[in-house]
Amino acid sequence: MKMIIDTDPGVDDAMAIFYAAAASDIELLGLTTIFGNVTNTMATRNALRLLEAAGLEDVPVAEGAAKPLVLPPFPPSLNVHGDEGFGDIPAAEPKGKAVDEDAADFLIRMARAHKGELVVCPIGPLTNIAIAMQRDPDFVANVKKIVIMGGSLEEGGNITPHAEANIYHDPHAADIVVQGGAKVVLVGLDVTHRILCTPDDFEAMAAQSPELGGMLQDMSHFYIKFYLEVAGLNGCGMHDPSAIIAATHPEHFEIREVPVVVSCDGETSGATLADPDSGRDPVQVCMAVKSDVVKTQFMKRLALLP
Repeated sequence: MKMIIDTDPGVDDAMAIFYAAAASDIELLGLTTIFGNVTNTMATRNALRLLEAAGLEDVPVAEGAAKPLVLPPFPPSLNVHGDEGFGDIPAAEPKGKAVDEDAADFLIRMARAHKGELVVCPIGPLTNIAIAMQRDPDFVANVKKIVIMGGSLEEGGNITPHAEANIYHDPHAADIVVQGGAKVVLVGLDVTHRILCTPDDFEAMAAQSPELGGMLQDMSHFYIKFYLEVAGLNGCGMHDPSAIIAATHPEHFEIREVPVVVSCDGETSGATLADPDSGRDPVQVCMAVKSDVVKTQFMKRLALLP
């Protein structure tokens, strides 16, 4: 499967990117970067660092939007992912640089070049995807699928009582993207809250893959401490990797097809709401997951890394 991951790395973004690096059924054509867990410039640096760590220096990185479409900029989620995005791991400059093309143009060009084959996996705010849709009316027609880590129909939010963080950080962009119809898949908190990665899991990653698994374990300490303090969980939801797995193995998920609108103001801003009367085409929303199967698959793939 040809894939581009739109990312704001981020601890669970690192997990998702390393999974894609290890997956024989994924041909990673590029990363595009977005604000969210970190600033967009930090996201670009971190994306390059992760690719270099995984031996994928030739995979291009295109820098994306620095702020939401309409709302003022949000501060990055440093309390969740650490000052540099990787927990307690300090910043390090990558050898490579981003391509001289912004994320939306890169996505548009790659969707045209791989018409009907490209799966786009946004695992941060949806600004780049919305801009691509605005610039190119054929963008959705050209891609195979847009598989999003974001949203929540019945689970409630994780940044407000109503909203999941990726959607909350640019609800106007999300409301554009969910008008993309059947090619749009939402992998949100309804399923990602069902898959927990514990300290024991990260220890196993490090034992199996000392270099990259060890890097994830080092990142995880800060991240899990946040979950423990805020949610009382001794582990983290497997958010971003679940979207990558849903793209390649949709059979592990139970889908509901329903039109969705995104609230863009007030206390419900960022809420993803089923609205059968909206006149919109249905999108696919993951509502249940074979948790053990998905987690086992994630761990097995990571074990292939150095």
